[in-house]
Amino acid sequence: MIVLDTNALMMPVECNVRLFEELDRVLPDATDYVAPAAVRDELAKLADGAGAEATAASVGQDLLDRCAIRETTADYADDAVLELAQTDDATHAVTNDKPLKRRLLDAGVPVISLRGRNKLGITQP
Repeated sequence: MIVLDTNALMMPVECNVRLFEELDRVLPDATDYVAPAAVRDELAKLADGAGAEATAASVGQDLLDRCAIRETTADYADDAVLELAQTDDATHAVTNDKPLKRRLLDAGVPVISLRGRNKLGITQP
């Protein structure tokens, strides 16, 4: 199970990343993508705004169709990603958020994030 953060789902617009193609490249056997309900809610709030961030969030909402939505005890998206990423069936988390990336790595979770201009790479704890 790969856990996706809000900014991961916004990467196609913000970073010109073909998100699921890149995830297939770095993890060819991955098929189970999940996002916490808090990420879904955060994308909805951001999409209600205006400008590039709202556009990126709207695209992120469309990409949620490829993810299972999971409830967590955390209301804050970063905490929810960390909570799901620490479950037994999670193998990786996807984020570009530096503080969250550090928290995930400190918890022993491999992190997939942007490497270079528009490619993803895996950082091991």
